[in-house]
Amino acid sequence: MGSALRAEASSPQTNSRPLRAWQQAALAQYEEQSPKDFLVTATPGAGKTTFALTLAARLLSRREVARVIVVAPTDHLRLQWAEAADAMGIVLDPNLTNAVGPVRAGTQGYVTTYAQVAGKPMLHAARATAVKTLVILDEVHHAGDGLSWGEAVEEAYGFAARRLCLTGTPFRTKPDERIPFVRYEEDTFEGDDGEGGVGLVSRADYTYGYKEALADNVVRPVVFAAYTGTSRWRNSAGEVVAASLSEAGTRSVEMQAWRTALDPKGQWVPHVIAAMDDRITHLRESGMPDAAGLILASDQDDARAYAKIVRRVTGKAAELILSDDPKASKKIERFATGSARIAVCVRMISEGVDVPRAAVLAWMTSYRTPLFFAQAVGRVVRSRAPHESATVFLPAVRPLLSLAASMEEQRNHVMPPPRSQPDEELEALDLPPREPREGEMKQWEALEADARFAHVLHSGTAHTGEGSGPAVAVGEEDEEFLGIPGLLTPAQTAELLAKRDDELRQRIAASHRADAGDFMIVEDHPDEDDTGRSWRDAAELRREINSLVSRVAARTSQPHAVVHTQLRASVPGPPSASASVDVLRARRERLRTML
Repeated sequence: MGSALRAEASSPQTNSRPLRAWQQAALAQYEEQSPKDFLVTATPGAGKTTFALTLAARLLSRREVARVIVVAPTDHLRLQWAEAADAMGIVLDPNLTNAVGPVRAGTQGYVTTYAQVAGKPMLHAARATAVKTLVILDEVHHAGDGLSWGEAVEEAYGFAARRLCLTGTPFRTKPDERIPFVRYEEDTFEGDDGEGGVGLVSRADYTYGYKEALADNVVRPVVFAAYTGTSRWRNSAGEVVAASLSEAGTRSVEMQAWRTALDPKGQWVPHVIAAMDDRITHLRESGMPDAAGLILASDQDDARAYAKIVRRVTGKAAELILSDDPKASKKIERFATGSARIAVCVRMISEGVDVPRAAVLAWMTSYRTPLFFAQAVGRVVRSRAPHESATVFLPAVRPLLSLAASMEEQRNHVMPPPRSQPDEELEALDLPPREPREGEMKQWEALEADARFAHVLHSGTAHTGEGSGPAVAVGEEDEEFLGIPGLLTPAQTAELLAKRDDELRQRIAASHRADAGDFMIVEDHPDEDDTGRSWRDAAELRREINSLVSRVAARTSQPHAVVHTQLRASVPGPPSASASVDVLRARRERLRTML
């Protein structure tokens, strides 16, 4: 049995899927140079895994290497890599532990994590040098997370035959924590404060940026929808302070306003979740019947609270994915292949995890580093078909708006020299912790926060949808194409989001219960009987309509959007997201007659 497995493993299949142009170009460059080390920087969703495994299959088939070792950031990604390798005929063991000495027979290698390598670097060094080995370092910036990890990776794989480093995001490290196997060159740079200096720049051997991927239809265009609002909190001195997210003034006030807005007991979070759900419904009505959304929370307590709000706002349970949950990997897989609308997570879906149907992201976390921002946005940009777009809902605070505005820029991996106050820099990475520090008065309290649409970001410019020139014509048909490049201008997109937010505000009423912070949406239709006509009825009717539209579209071979347009012509009224229960029921009955 073992010999049969070894024979099967010795002949990896070639990739049956056609390679993208950038993957072919990168492979050609690699084979021309035949380097010991090769660093590829490609935007999230571009297909780094396919590129790496195709290269591995070629090296194995030519007997230039006899083993492949993949080092990934998380346990979930171990399984993802192993499954992708298996599809290409490469058998990689995702369960090999440090307690097991040799690589198991019948495999061509294994997938491990940076933490495991740091645990026993000499063990991994022995495995990597027993035979000629290709080591794939996925998201290699993790080797710069600390001296111990970087030193362990260098010790483990310093004598490996080949090393392929992959990253999808810009990364910065300190000069005394250089990432192993990455080439650096001295260069000038411009810091965030506008002052220049001399630092070290990491040089990728092949780079494929977001702009190139967007032009090749490899990734979706991103619409950043910023939401402002007024936050009120009680500071440590017992004073009540109020400030707008987008007009907070000082950094300290802005951070406290942001912190208050993210509090589950306020109205900012439920409002944005309702807008997010409205967007998912809109996408499902416009040709993405399995569209889904991700909510990023700062910690597990907030994640659990946000999941409860999702249930109350949408009438459906959210998939709650926590890092310490032993079923986290299964939940990610279930969400990726299922039909659930929304998943709430802390950091489990920030890097490498593939959920192609996720097209909406709600940024409800305090994290604001460029690395994490690019990773998280990368989860919703993977394109499956033409004319798909991604929408990111985020607080209208300067740190996030700056990151959003610069996302499309091609940035070198600048590694500046250390600042004179490194501790202050580290403090600025995230918002203050929820619990006061030792010696600080424990009187800070979030009181309330409301939310309203602020603007859409496009190429670094804010489009508010009002007061920016002539009125923008946005018809009902335009709503089917929100965010699709070439069909709506940024100003039209902003106008449409602003209009939909006004409609949302008119029909939403927040009802807070002291014991649980419950939230409900109440439909505002004066001409209707209140009995049995809550937002839950409307939500259920919308889901029935979406299902019926899919059946009609399948029977008539027409696009979903065409069926929706015909339905509106037969039963006039506003879009489903803002239609009354009576209109929704009439449309449901009309669809039934079409089957």
